[in-house]
Amino acid sequence: MRPTEPLPLHHSWPLYDLREHLAPVLLDASIARNDAALAERGLGLWHCNLADNALSWTAGVYDIFGLERDRAVSRPLSVSLYTPDSREAMERLRAYAIRHKRGFTLDVDINQIDGAGQCAMRLIAAPVMDDEGIVVGLHGVKQLLPRGAPASQRLDPTIFVML
Repeated sequence: MRPTEPLPLHHSWPLYDLREHLAPVLLDASIARNDAALAERGLGLWHCNLADNALSWTAGVYDIFGLERDRAVSRPLSVSLYTPDSREAMERLRAYAIRHKRGFTLDVDINQIDGAGQCAMRLIAAPVMDDEGIVVGLHGVKQLLPRGAPASQRLDPTIFVML
């Protein structure tokens, strides 16, 4: 797992801070709504339905993982591509996010399936709640980090249109 700045629970944050933590770069609304523009910048939006663990990704997430765009991807497959340390930290923060209705940000290492090797990715996640306040999903942003990128820092916020 990539080092992170010293924040409680490796970047766990309350949902009222969503805008502050949601985006790793400042984008205007036309880019934030444009799948191709996001992918060109190494960004993708994602959603996971907790009822069946079904994943929904934009093109940028497929590119980060080295998968063919629009391929059906199971959560077990995507999770298997995380390096062991990154997988353990991600699963721990995911469980905490669901249980406590909190978002999280974590830099992880993944093994791209297309044989391109290992890469670093910033994972930003927030719970999705139903009308009764029950967490029914997670959604967020994934960003490809360039080789040698510094550890995650608090960065400029933007608003993304989530899946």
